[in-house]
Amino acid sequence: MKLTQILTLGMMTFFVACNAQEQKSNGGHASATTSNEMGYNVEKSDSAWRASLTDAQYRVLREKGTERPHTGEYNLHFENGIYTCAGCGAELFSSEAKFDSHCGWPSFDKALSSNTVVEIPDSSHGMVRTEIVCANCGGHLGHVFDDGPTETGMRYCINSVSLGFEEESSSSSEEK
Repeated sequence: MKLTQILTLGMMTFFVACNAQEQKSNGGHASATTSNEMGYNVEKSDSAWRASLTDAQYRVLREKGTERPHTGEYNLHFENGIYTCAGCGAELFSSEAKFDSHCGWPSFDKALSSNTVVEIPDSSHGMVRTEIVCANCGGHLGHVFDDGPTETGMRYCINSVSLGFEEESSSSSEEK
């Protein structure tokens, strides 16, 4: 087993244990974020979110969960196109900004524009991080770190389950 895999497994064990403790202290439920708490464009009730998302999407997007590393559909996905929010369809990241960070989750070095994601200080689980949410619906996407290998120096570490993908049409790629 590679050192990075061992460290990732250790981190995930820690996250799962912390999440279990958080759920225990919240009566068995992680704290859900409703879309209207922060005044996002897309406002839905908790029951509407549950009806429109899969269980995994709801756990990540609305309860700030984390999918297991190296399991997501878009981790090693490198097609040309736009990554969207699985909750509301808003465009978030371009495939041109995607890179393989070997962390087990899709990674991007920048958002599509400065107003597509919102950065929120996150001190949960005994760490200081920056959470990333969709600016349109408030759905939890992941976290951003300043350890990226590209010229931006940023690594947006995003849960695959919080993403959709719109493939670039062949006609627009031929026009380039």
